Amino acid sequence: MKIGLIDVDGHNFPNIALMKLSAYHKGLGDTVDWYSGIEHFDCVYMSKVFAFTPDDSRVIQADEVIKGGSGYKLFNQWLPDEVEHICPDYSLYPTYSSAYGFLTRGCVNKCSFCIVPRKEGTIRKHADITEFLDGRKSAILMDNNVIASDWGLSQIEKIISLKIKVDFNQGIDCRLIARDKSIAKLLKRVSWIRYIRMAYDNSAITEEVKTAIAYLKEAGIPAYKMFFYMLVKDGQIEDAEMRALNLDLLGCTPFAMPYRDLDNDTPPTEEQKRFARWVNCKAVFNSCTYGEYKG
Repeated sequence: MKIGLIDVDGHNFPNIALMKLSAYHKGLGDTVDWYSGIEHFDCVYMSKVFAFTPDDSRVIQADEVIKGGSGYKLFNQWLPDEVEHICPDYSLYPTYSSAYGFLTRGCVNKCSFCIVPRKEGTIRKHADITEFLDGRKSAILMDNNVIASDWGLSQIEKIISLKIKVDFNQGIDCRLIARDKSIAKLLKRVSWIRYIRMAYDNSAITEEVKTAIAYLKEAGIPAYKMFFYMLVKDGQIEDAEMRALNLDLLGCTPFAMPYRDLDNDTPPTEEQKRFARWVNCKAVFNSCTYGEYKG
C-alpha cells in the first residue's frame, strides 16, 4: 500500500500519532511519505491536534482518508494497541533529536477548561520510557499529571537511573508537590532539558503554588528553572496580573495562555491576547506594568 500523511497543524512539533502510524505501516512493508497533493495514495492519514488550526482544504487524492486527533474533536478515538505501543518513526522529523511519548494517560483532576477528562479519563499507566526512547538521550513527555500516578513516579526514578534529560511539557501539578515534599526531592534528581513546568491557573491555589516553589527551592532547584503556565480567561485579567507578579516576585517565569472555548469555538479576546503579549515578552514585562503597556 501507498500511505500518505498530513500533519494539519504544521511541522513545528512532531506529531506522535503520525510517527506511530508510519512505523506501523513500514513494518507491514507499505510505502509511507508526506502527502504531496500530486500523487494518488491508497490511504491518507490527517492528524490535527489543535481545534483552531485551519483544516487542509485540498481535495485529497486517495482511496481512503482517515482523520484523527483532538483538533477534530474526536475525543473517543484511539490508535489500535499494535500502533499505539510501537516506537515512533522519528525519521519523519529529522531535525528533532529527542524522543516523544506518554508514560501515563489521563488526569485525576477535572478542570472545566481541559479536554483530558473527556478524552482520556482518570490517570492510568500507559508506557515504559524505553518503549519510545529509541536510544535517544532526551525525551519530551506529554503526560498530563505524571506525579499523580505511582507508575509515573516509578518512571521518573527510571529516567533518573537512565540519565535521560526530560521535559514534561504539559506541566507537573504543583499542588501535589505542596502536599508531599518528597516529590520535590525526587524532581531535583531529574536532568531537566530547560525548565520544570507547572501551572498557576487561578488565584485560589496561590498558597499551594508558593509552598511548592518553597519546597523545590529547598530541594535545590533554582527559581529560574521553574516555569508556570497561566490560564487567562476573559474578564479575569486582574487576577492573571496578580499571578504573574507573584511569580516574578518569587523569581519564577510566568507564561500567559489566553483561554479559548473549544466547545463553542470562541477565540480569545483582544484583551486576553494583549495581556499575554505583555507577560510573554520578557523585555516588556520587566520594563513596565500592564497599565503602562501600549502593545
